[in-house]
Amino acid sequence: MENVILIVHLIIAFCLIGIVLLQRSEGGGLGIGGGGGGGAMSSRSAATALGKLTWAFAIAFIATSITLTVIAAKNSGDTSIIDRLGGSAPATEESAPGLLGGGDLLPPVSGDAPLTPPRAE
Repeated sequence: MENVILIVHLIIAFCLIGIVLLQRSEGGGLGIGGGGGGGAMSSRSAATALGKLTWAFAIAFIATSITLTVIAAKNSGDTSIIDRLGGSAPATEESAPGLLGGGDLLPPVSGDAPLTPPRAE
């Protein structure tokens, strides 16, 4: 069920993007665009079919977003992501050497190697 809602959600998202790109610019925020004359005192035009379709897709997009959120919350329950990764046993130093237990991340230095890099003179 979750996959079906996710596919519908993606289709609605692409349709919403297409409808918004089809609409005529009103010359809003950036001051550019092909909006007709008018100015600040012009009356707002009646809602067009594209405007109504945009609202319908937007409402459907929000509804599917909320539905997917509710489904994800129900599926998560009280489990942790760490429990899902590799079982319930915590990692030990043998399975991840150098990462747990306060060990160094660098390999051990042999007795012959200098501890500091030689200086270029």
